[in-house]
Parts: sequence; structure tokens; C-alpha cells
Amino acid sequence: MNELPIVVTCTDRKASPPLAALRARELPAGDLPEKAAEWIRRLRTASEGRMELAQLYQGDQWRRAQALTAAATHAGFAPRLYVASAGLGLRSVSSLAPSYAATFMPRHEDSVASSTSQAGDWWDHLQCMDESRNLSQIAASAGQVLLVLSETYAQAMHRDLLALAASGANTVLIGGACDLDGVVRIPANAALRNALGGTLTSLNARMAAAWLQHCTPGHLITPAAKERWTTWAGQAARPERYARIPMSDAEVIDFIKDMKSRYPDSSRTRLLRLLRDKGMACEQKRFAGLYSSTIGQR
Repeated sequence: MNELPIVVTCTDRKASPPLAALRARELPAGDLPEKAAEWIRRLRTASEGRMELAQLYQGDQWRRAQALTAAATHAGFAPRLYVASAGLGLRSVSSLAPSYAATFMPRHEDSVASSTSQAGDWWDHLQCMDESRNLSQIAASAGQVLLVLSETYAQAMHRDLLALAASGANTVLIGGACDLDGVVRIPANAALRNALGGTLTSLNARMAAAWLQHCTPGHLITPAAKERWTTWAGQAARPERYARIPMSDAEVIDFIKDMKSRYPDSSRTRLLRLLRDKGMACEQKRFAGLYSSTIGQR
């Protein structure tokens, strides 16, 4: 059996609304270990409304993630789907859990962390739960793994990804936050959306399905597969243009100060991406100058 673990990120949309106690915004004030311990306690004592994760998550992103199993089967693998969650850790989609609201996304009212370092610490606490799985162990049992992760979740899981990269398992990371030695990473590429269809939310899952279509049957990583992917992606890419709203220098500076106060370890590149995700415009060189002058004044 050519087992292929596939790890995807969870979605905000759920089959049923969570109880108030299982919304991260309702956690009491305290340091991160205390909040994580309380969150885990609430999960363990929630006895009603549990369902398989495969049915709990909803929306286009989740449908595309589930469709990866069919793509993997067609490519000669025996897929096993896992979900990475800011509320549950890493679990098989066949495991049971109640509906909940927790995310690593910045500026979200149910965010469990105010910085990438806190997100990593929170993730480590979740890994102590009995139901949570270990990424390196999952990959080691199969010798390979396909990861489909957003930048935010890859940052939270960075220590696990480093351990995985050092394990020697054949690893393909679609999306993610940065390149890692020992991992074949295919960064998210919005220019492929026209060829793959769908929304930007499900882009990583659609890219993962396309990677599987370009694989040598039964082999996750081969030189020929890399070459086929590079050729196809180069031909299929169609850059998209966005009608963003221009900002004054003062508005950009206010944005930088606000984001750095909330997420002090965010990089300049990350802040520019957040600004553009909000539909605002600022040329990269101009943003770099305003960022340097603003941070230098603090």
C-alpha cells in the first residue's frame, strides 16, 4: 500500500455554530499556557454535538481539500487525510470533535495568538492533547507526506515543519510561509487561479491536486514531476491585477504602527501583504521607506 498522508488546514465555516464556551474570544484573561489549558479542558468536557471532522468543516475550501483524496488515489496513492486546526491540533478527519471557533488568523475575534511566536507556542500546547497527532510520526510511517498549508498555519507549525524536514521523509509543501531544506515547496501562486478555477481561498488545495496530476504515478517527488510542473505552471500562469485604493503616507504609517503593536514580530513583507489583502495600494519601495522610518522612530 502506497500510503500518502495529506495535511490540510481547517476552515472557519462549520456545520453548526459553536457553544459560547468553545469560542476563543470567550477564554478568560491570562497568560498563554493558562488559556491553552482552559481551552483543552473545555474541549475535553464538551460531550454534546461531536461529529467527524470530515462533516464538521464546510465550504469550497474544505470541499476542495477533501477532493484531494480522489486526486491522490488516481495518482497511485492510498491517501489519509488530516486537518491542522488552531482549536484541535493535528487530527485525522475521521476523529470526533464539537463545533468550535479558534484561528491563527490575525485581527480575528477568535484568534488564539497575537504574534507568530505565540501561535507556535499555542500549537505546541495543542500537541499535548491525546487526540492530536505528530506530524513527523505521520510522515515517518508512510515515508512521504503532502502538506497544503496557508502561510499563517505554516508559521504556527514551523517547529514541526523543521523536524519534518530533518526526518528525511519525502515532503511536498503547497503554500506555506518559507522554503525549508529537505522539503519541496510550491509557493501559493495567484497567477494560476485562472487555470485552476475557484477562489483564492481554495487555491492551495487546487494547486495540490494539480501537483498530483503531474506526479509520476505512485511517486510524490521525481525530477520528471518537477519538470512537468514547472513547464505547466509557466504556461498556465496569468497574473491578475487588483484595483486597490491608494493610501497617503500618513495612512500607511498609521497602518504600520497599528500592525506592529499587535503583531510585533511581523516582517515588513508580511505587513505589506496584509495591507494589500485589505484592498489598499502602496508600492513596495515606498512601503519599505515608510516602514524603515516608522520603525526607526520607535
